[in-house]
Amino acid sequence: MPIMLKNIPELSPNLQAFPFVKQLLDYPERFRVMVKKINGVSVIDCGVDVLGGWEAGVIFANICLGGLAKINLHWEDFAGLRWPAIEVITDHPVRSCMASQYAGWFVKKDKFSAMGSGPARAVLSSEELFIKLGYKDSSDISILCLESRKLPTEEAIDLILEKCGCEPNNLYILVAPTASMVGSVQIAARSVETGLHKLLGLGYDIGNIDSGWGISPLPPVAADDLIALGRTNDAILYGTTVQYNLQDEDERLKSIITQVPSSSSKDYGQPFRELFERYGNFYDIDPLLFSPAKVCLSNRKSGRSFWAGEICSELLKKSFELEF
Repeated sequence: MPIMLKNIPELSPNLQAFPFVKQLLDYPERFRVMVKKINGVSVIDCGVDVLGGWEAGVIFANICLGGLAKINLHWEDFAGLRWPAIEVITDHPVRSCMASQYAGWFVKKDKFSAMGSGPARAVLSSEELFIKLGYKDSSDISILCLESRKLPTEEAIDLILEKCGCEPNNLYILVAPTASMVGSVQIAARSVETGLHKLLGLGYDIGNIDSGWGISPLPPVAADDLIALGRTNDAILYGTTVQYNLQDEDERLKSIITQVPSSSSKDYGQPFRELFERYGNFYDIDPLLFSPAKVCLSNRKSGRSFWAGEICSELLKKSFELEF
């Protein structure tokens, strides 16, 4: 049965995210980004030919979440490892994470390809996920976030314009490589989203969930995108804790909680980069692995909370190449 998300204009992820886009457009030097016009579209480089930064990363992550979450950076203790952390709090978890932040649009045109996330996905709404959500954003503005080492080509931008059905002056594209300050922040900010996707994959009705709060270690910027791919995934799989508030039956929550954390996977316990190199294909890795390290389901109906999983600080130290 579809998880029906109502089309509420004031909760449009594109409209709610636009004020964050405006910050980057108005103050590019402050946030160490660069704005380019390609085919009349505003393309914001957040780490390809510029340095970017943590502040730009927080803005990028807010945009990915459709402006429907609060993000904080601070220091945290991860099972004995004191390290910078990113915290995501949202009272609209399905709308902000699944209808916006989830990287579900593979943009490919000729030689350009990149994973796309962010509010524009809800305008296109062609993914199977949106059939389950029963949702489409009617916004005239479309905002797309790309994880890429290159800026999109003119041909790729024409494709995005066609798919979104908007005018060039209403399309905004943000780009950041995996191995960049912005890349580290925006991927580590996917704690709540990763758990929701896992729950959805387990057949759980995520429509029961009304808020989410996640915290993840912020990976140090890697020397290349392959190493960064490993570090950003390890941060989620071995360092992230997420709490969800929901309403359900305790027995149902008890039956599913142990299946949610990354430790439920046969591939758990190895650095992600080693797994990626061993399998040779991202999609051959056990899908049960892609989940937060530690998960709490707090039932507002009964007042009870159910925990599973653990933080693995030793693996984080290895992945982040920390020397003490």
